[in-house]
Amino acid sequence: MLTAAQVLAQNNFGDTRTGGLAGPMGLFLILVLGAATVLLIRNMNARLHRLPDRFPDEGPTAPGTESMDRSVGDPTGGTVTEDSSTDAPNGHQQRRDG
Repeated sequence: MLTAAQVLAQNNFGDTRTGGLAGPMGLFLILVLGAATVLLIRNMNARLHRLPDRFPDEGPTAPGTESMDRSVGDPTGGTVTEDSSTDAPNGHQQRRDG
């Protein structure tokens, strides 16, 4: 009769020696991914070095090419309101009935 240790120790995965391409294929994929990562990092650094130190201020745009932030109006109409934050820890105003 087989004991539990003998059943668990059996190799039921077939012959692992023949056609063993998992190790070399895994190494190949790791090397390819590593090389791709190095090339991507180099490309990003080159692009960052080509950027100017400062961007010029936004000047007038050509007619019909209005940027998105210029087309959005100020919802308050330029009025300044007081801060409505509270001291309550949950952010809601506490009601005081006195």
